[in-house]
Amino acid sequence: MDVLWSVRARRTRPCGVPGPDAASAALSWIGDERIAISGVPPARTVACLAGQGVTHVVNCRPQAQVRWSGDLAAERAAVGPGRVVHAPMQDHGLRQRPAVWAAAACFAARMLNDQPQAGALIPCSAGRRRSAMLAYAVLRLRGRDRTRAAALVLTYRAEAELVPAYVRSVEGWLATAAR
Repeated sequence: MDVLWSVRARRTRPCGVPGPDAASAALSWIGDERIAISGVPPARTVACLAGQGVTHVVNCRPQAQVRWSGDLAAERAAVGPGRVVHAPMQDHGLRQRPAVWAAAACFAARMLNDQPQAGALIPCSAGRRRSAMLAYAVLRLRGRDRTRAAALVLTYRAEAELVPAYVRSVEGWLATAAR
């Protein structure tokens, strides 16, 4: 019986058909901000992102993971290479170096400000920590204060966790970038 279940579980499903892995990559849209947080979308559903309002992607997974799984290449193929940026962060719970993520946050904030119909997907492996941090950074760049940015991320993505060291990374970068 278990063998039969595992064979059935591996069948591919067309876009939009719910299944065992559909919930893991569910998009959580952050209010009216046009920012979605998720885990890494399964490769077979990446082509469906546009139908869910995604026009741009900021992938927060480390280089080794995207190389091994091919998700960054699939995202670029689905929405266009100029609409996907990579912020290759490790999820270690320590401060994140702005050199790794700041350009991606600026890309997303600028795109959302310049393109009123655009929608940004910010995935990481589980859609909990790195993607929440980057969404927080984008909201801060777009003028939301600390409290409002945090409340938006935590309200609309139930599994999100704003790691204190990650938030300090964003706030420290914003303080030095403003000078």
